[in-house]
Amino acid sequence: MKLSYNKLAGQSAERINAISDAVFGVAMTLLVLEIKVPELEGHETEGDLMHAFFALMPKFLVYFLSFMTAGIFWVGQSAQFRHIEKSDRNLIWINLLFLLFVSTLPFSTAFLGDHINFKFSILLYWLNILLMGIFLYINWTYAGRKGFITEETRDMVYESIRRRILVAQALYFFGALLCFINPYLSIGVIIAIQLNYAFAFFSGGRKK
Repeated sequence: MKLSYNKLAGQSAERINAISDAVFGVAMTLLVLEIKVPELEGHETEGDLMHAFFALMPKFLVYFLSFMTAGIFWVGQSAQFRHIEKSDRNLIWINLLFLLFVSTLPFSTAFLGDHINFKFSILLYWLNILLMGIFLYINWTYAGRKGFITEETRDMVYESIRRRILVAQALYFFGALLCFINPYLSIGVIIAIQLNYAFAFFSGGRKK
C-alpha cells in the first residue's frame, strides 16, 4: 500500500530539535548586536566616555530581558520534547511557526530598546512573547491529543507543563499592563517573572 506524502513527512522529532537549537542560537546572538559601541567626536574625556556608556543602560536592560525570554522559551520547548517521542507534518509546522516568532525577537527587542519610554513598544514586545507562548501551548496540546507524548510520563507532566504556560502568559500580560503606570516598572516586573521561572525562587521547594 502506498502512503501519501502527508503521512511520510515530518516523522522525526529530532529534526525539530535541531532547527530549534539553530534558530534560538542565532536569535540570542543577534540580540547583543543591537547594542552599538558609542562613537564620540572630537576630544572626548573619561567623563564623556562614561556618560556615553551609561546612556546605553536601557539597551543593556532590554538585552537582558530578551536573553532571558529566549532562554526560558528554549528551555520550555526542550522540556516538551523530552517527553515527545513522535512527530508528524502538522507538529513540524506548529514548531516552525513558533520559531517564526522566536526569530522576530531581535526586532521587537531593538524596537523596545530604541523606544523604551513608549507603551506601544512594550506592548509590541509582549505580543511577541504571547505569540511564542501560544504556539508552544498548541505544540504541547497537539502532541498530547495525537498520542505523541511518552506513556510513562504523560500522566505526570502533561497537565503541569500546560498549566505552566498558561500561568506564565497571564503573568506576562500583567507585567505588560504595568507599562500604563511606568515602562521601567513593566520591564522590571517581567524580568522578575522570568528570573523566577529560570531559578524557581517561589516554587514552594518543589523541583519542576
